[in-house]
Amino acid sequence: MGILVALLVIWLIFVVVGFVVKSLLWLAIIGIVLFVVTSLWGAMKRRGR
Repeated sequence: MGILVALLVIWLIFVVVGFVVKSLLWLAIIGIVLFVVTSLWGAMKRRGR
């Protein structure tokens, strides 16, 4: 569970940096996608238990 939270925090940092630095907008998009995928993966993993 700890690794999942750590990944979500890292993806949020990517999103913030991507939006703050205009030339890194692609980083924000990748961060959003990774955040959603990690959230869904975590939800499926918890539901399986």
